[in-house]
Amino acid sequence: MERLTADAVIEEAMRRTGLSEFDSDSFREGLEVYLEDVNAGNPPPPVRERLREDAVKHLANRLKVADYLRKRPELLERPIVEPVFVFGMPRTGTTLLSNLLAADPAHRSPLTWEIDDPVPPPTRETLYTDPRALARLEEERRLLAAHPEMGKYYRSSAIYPNECVYFMAHDFKTLMLESRCTRLIYRDWLFSTDMRSAYAYHRKFLQVLQAEAPGTWNLKMPSHALWLDTLVATYPDAKLIWTHRDPFTALGSFCSIIALSHRGFSGGVSPEWVGQNCLWQAQQHLERIMDFRERAGEERIVDVHYADLVTDPIGTMRALYAKLGKPFTEAAEAGMRAWLADNPQDKFGRHEYRLAQFGLSVEKAMPAFERYLARYEVAREG
Repeated sequence: MERLTADAVIEEAMRRTGLSEFDSDSFREGLEVYLEDVNAGNPPPPVRERLREDAVKHLANRLKVADYLRKRPELLERPIVEPVFVFGMPRTGTTLLSNLLAADPAHRSPLTWEIDDPVPPPTRETLYTDPRALARLEEERRLLAAHPEMGKYYRSSAIYPNECVYFMAHDFKTLMLESRCTRLIYRDWLFSTDMRSAYAYHRKFLQVLQAEAPGTWNLKMPSHALWLDTLVATYPDAKLIWTHRDPFTALGSFCSIIALSHRGFSGGVSPEWVGQNCLWQAQQHLERIMDFRERAGEERIVDVHYADLVTDPIGTMRALYAKLGKPFTEAAEAGMRAWLADNPQDKFGRHEYRLAQFGLSVEKAMPAFERYLARYEVAREG
């Protein structure tokens, strides 16, 4: 089978866009490592084509962003002030918290549709009415009508905030790509690589999106947990929020989501491999946050517990704003209440999963979480 190569992917991205000048080649190493992992997996032709297509799209978007910034270099001088970052072990309520923050009109969130199609960036008035957004909403409606069970796994929409993984993929340094592989080539490289170029590009991407639609950025990605030193070096005034949840429940959900990704991108799934990989990654997320906190100080991070968000979302958000030093306005509360009314828990059905499906149990996972559970009192769910 023909191997995927970085040169071929780059050439196709250039052909599609008619552009040939990147802002830098910092993406090259990650792209090559990622394609090495894909080639080693020898995926069936339809899966291989899907992975190639995604890689081309990431580079095509990077070319468009670079071209836009060359035409409007003044955007690189515009500040990003006190961005809010939500992170934690995967499946601990980061999406719920991010959606509630996004319901505050004072916040600006990168929306799914504009992450996928960032150039030209929208205006403040067209964030939710741009033809590209409306086209994505219609596509989403058809997908959910055909596969309503998909809503159980992830609260997403074309006009909801989405994760930084999708634009950090333009630098090919993101766990999103790792979740499509079934080997450790890309994972081990990513967990040990220098992430400065990825966060530098992260900043450029936001500077494009805020060109005509500014605001205080609300950003979410569980794996920001892995690179907090690089994050705060890039955004020194960032507000950091750590979501906490029963790690055993979160681990089961994490395994289930990654297994779903493997079925879609590798043509199959090894439950035991998923279990081992997710357990290792979950521990890494928690350990690296705790290590950072010991270096930076306890107050550098604000804690939010999933159990509190579920039982008293408005009270929890009011308390969070107080800790962040931000006003909890009537508009913020009204927006959050409206979002909650439109998105009740289990709106599309309950996401079912068990640790045993992935060769895991509370007893097997306990050593990975001992330090975390000794330090934080987290409500247990099962």
